[in-house]
Amino acid sequence: MSERKNVTPVTLAVDLVLCAVFFVIIYSIVNSHVPSSDPRMVVLWSGLTSACMSVVFWMCIQMFRAVLRAQRDQKSGN
Repeated sequence: MSERKNVTPVTLAVDLVLCAVFFVIIYSIVNSHVPSSDPRMVVLWSGLTSACMSVVFWMCIQMFRAVLRAQRDQKSGN
């Protein structure tokens, strides 16, 4: 019985690109909502917020891949 790899360099690269794009989008949205006039604080808190949300997004991608893999395996009878 051959064991399939769950994480390959290609899927890792795709996930990293998706997370980077998500980070940039969330950063641009959150940037205007930071209640500060100090540009350094705006960058700090926008970045921290976007980083936390990007990690959650990464976990969602991994959970989606795991569920999709399980469903495909169940359909194929493995």
